[in-house]
Amino acid sequence: MLELKHLRTILELQETGSLTGAAERLSLTQSALSHQIKALEDLLGQPLFVRKSRPLRLTPAGQRLLALAECVLPEIRRAEADLRRLREGIGGRLHIAVECHSCYDWLLPAMDAYRRDWPEVELDLITSKSFSALPALAEGQIDLVVTSDPTDDPALGFAPLFRFEILLVMARDHPLAGRRYLEPADLRDETLICYPVERSRLDVFRRFLEPAGIEPAGTRTSELSLMMVQLVKSGRGVAALPGWVLAAPLAEGQIAVASLGETGLWSMLYAGTRGIDRQRPYLVGFIEAARRTACRVLAGIEPSG
Repeated sequence: MLELKHLRTILELQETGSLTGAAERLSLTQSALSHQIKALEDLLGQPLFVRKSRPLRLTPAGQRLLALAECVLPEIRRAEADLRRLREGIGGRLHIAVECHSCYDWLLPAMDAYRRDWPEVELDLITSKSFSALPALAEGQIDLVVTSDPTDDPALGFAPLFRFEILLVMARDHPLAGRRYLEPADLRDETLICYPVERSRLDVFRRFLEPAGIEPAGTRTSELSLMMVQLVKSGRGVAALPGWVLAAPLAEGQIAVASLGETGLWSMLYAGTRGIDRQRPYLVGFIEAARRTACRVLAGIEPSG
């Protein structure tokens, strides 16, 4: 009665939160996906999700089907990976560098999941603090870079992982707290706490402050997102951080946040690889594992499509 395509559909509906997003991930038109879901609902005799809910909300029947999908599909993927290895003798090296200071919350679980499916791949995580990651990628010193700054180098390819909003975080009693969004001029008198990288790589400067000709009153740096949040809580300044970093302290009422601009300041995270390697099965497998894990563990992100 049930088919694998049904399980994949319900999983994509849950992860993307919309028919449009699920259709894009499944390489279907929205109309074709709607017909598929209607046929499945007719077969089961009950709806799978609440119509007109944003984000899409599964019914109890949909939740039961999702539980089955989360149980069965990983086993299918592992079996397919095993069969590929038997056929192709797949193995290789995957050394990863990270330019994102706050990626470890989802990247480490993604690596754990990947190791279970690809045990023959030599997997390692390398800090990029002591070298330039993208030139090292082009030269073959590393094999994949997690970055929000893709380049136009024709030798490299960049696969989108997910979109995320950069929020301004401030102390709960800050004068700007309670605003839904801020304009660049609102930061003119603020100390902005940043990661210790070039300003040209910080979206808050490159895409928000500098186009408006605004300079904050001062800046200070910290390498750790957790330390930046602590500095903000103690009134030492404000910071622009990915929304997923702030989910826990925001839920606990420790901080206040606001969007940067009326529509928000959104960025995309990418997996950069060498162009000649981008179709290698174990690299494709890692990118898929990274996307799945990020959608599962991070709050407030949007799938890459």
